[in-house]
Amino acid sequence: MPDPERTFPDGFLWGTATAAHQVEGGNWNNDWWAWEHNPASGCAEPSGDACDHYHRYPEDIRLLADLGFATYRFSVEWSRIEPEEGEWSRATLDHYRRMCASCHEQGITPIVTFHHFTTPRWVAHRGGWEEPDTAARFARFCERTAAHIGDLVGWACTLNEPNIVAMAGYLAGGFPPGRRDARLRREVNDIFIDAHTRAAEAIRSGPGDAPVGLTLAMQEIIGVDGGEARAERVALNMEDVYLDAVKGDDFIGVQTYSRLRIGPDRTLGPEEGVETTQMGYEFWPESLGATIRKAWDRTGQIPVLVTENGIATADDTRRIEYVQRALRAVGACLDDGIDVRGYTYWSALDNFEWAAGYAPTFGLIAVDRETFARAPKPSAHWLGKVARANALVATG
Repeated sequence: MPDPERTFPDGFLWGTATAAHQVEGGNWNNDWWAWEHNPASGCAEPSGDACDHYHRYPEDIRLLADLGFATYRFSVEWSRIEPEEGEWSRATLDHYRRMCASCHEQGITPIVTFHHFTTPRWVAHRGGWEEPDTAARFARFCERTAAHIGDLVGWACTLNEPNIVAMAGYLAGGFPPGRRDARLRREVNDIFIDAHTRAAEAIRSGPGDAPVGLTLAMQEIIGVDGGEARAERVALNMEDVYLDAVKGDDFIGVQTYSRLRIGPDRTLGPEEGVETTQMGYEFWPESLGATIRKAWDRTGQIPVLVTENGIATADDTRRIEYVQRALRAVGACLDDGIDVRGYTYWSALDNFEWAAGYAPTFGLIAVDRETFARAPKPSAHWLGKVARANALVATG
């Protein structure tokens, strides 16, 4: 049902997002390309040409503008910009500058992420994120990149979900480098926090005045049947160490898809009878409101930008239902005085969903895997109308 009185504050940002490796294609020089081509990794398929966004970004940005969106979050690819240590690709820096300029030409504010899961092979060979010196190497990359494009950047995100890289790559073994070491995971958390601090300073040292922040994967973490103490421990290493570290930032990027149920001795699966998505997550859009409130409180009330929220589903009506309910939760946070600056749907395009390959469809826009033809879904047109109206509108 429409919410005729649910409007959003003037200047509220409406957008959608992608990540370089998931859409550009041909990013062979990073750790993820190597990982997805390793038969032992468990990846469903390689990324290949992805959505060919590296070449088709002008039409994609124009399409987003035509749909009604005013922001576009995308990432720059470190392994293209610095393919070997100290070797900088001016052509690639110019490419990302043109992407930012294309956004401005279409009336879209670019939200630029400097690291979205992928790390150059040469960095991985030097120890990756378990090597403390990687923080300084990343900051140097951010400084060089910001010097080239910073005057065109609207918002800057240093790292995308470093807590997921630390957990999946160094504890669960599902991301590169495939480690399973709880102690190492905590050390990697510390290195990521150092990298963020250094990177934020580096970005601010360049041209432009973009707000700078970190994006964090957050879930509504719930203790079930005596699992409260364990839930607190899970939250500490997954979220709290990062939220405590960013209290002086310009914003915190909240990225939420569902809730996480924790029992006294294990993580529980979906509750019986609750709908699940293609990713196996519970259909639980209200979790976004819970994570916004936690981020606001734990960071000492720095502004919140929803930098990812969405659903993998083949049924676009369920996508619209999910986003409607998530936006009602955002509205309730705004009503309670929480400074939420905008909402970014993940993702703009059906794309490469890491180890799961191309099967999960998060996109507002379908992409033909053979021709790369784009086809906006009804949810894209509806959410674009919401963006233009700055209010929840009917789906018809």
